[in-house]
Amino acid sequence: MSSDHAPASTGARSHAAVDRVAAALVAQGVEPGIVWFDDAVTTAQLAADALGVEVGQIANSLVFTLDDEPVLVLTSGAHRVDTDWLGARLGGTIGRASKETVRAATGQVIGGVAPVGHPAPVRTFVDVDLAGFDEVWAAAGHARTVFPTTFTELVRITGGTPTAVEPGAGATGGA
Repeated sequence: MSSDHAPASTGARSHAAVDRVAAALVAQGVEPGIVWFDDAVTTAQLAADALGVEVGQIANSLVFTLDDEPVLVLTSGAHRVDTDWLGARLGGTIGRASKETVRAATGQVIGGVAPVGHPAPVRTFVDVDLAGFDEVWAAAGHARTVFPTTFTELVRITGGTPTAVEPGAGATGGA
């Protein structure tokens, strides 16, 4: 699939946040396989188009607050997090994190937040719909980077809790 956002290389560039993500992946026994794009891919659709994959294979890293605690929700790019529903399931209120909260919690900026490489562990929830794909792609610390992984590996490397993020969700393979 051709795209205006074609991958430029796998690892030819450097950025402090991306380097921290790569180091965190290696520490977890994962070959980083970080792909750099020529342009930012700040939406799931842009990333999917650039990679030639289904939008559901993109693991969006979204930082919210659960009451006052920053939490990371890794959700399939095929849908949105139902914050009222998920908050009720988790026993609190979920709100959108400010860009300052995102940066403080992850050491990364919105648009490139990775599931790992944070200054301290962030409580993480991994969308069970990602289990419907053999391969998923997550941001690698910069809006021009992604890396391949699997649902099982995401849960393991983040210490995350598999959970539905909207009513009726559950390993639907991108529904």
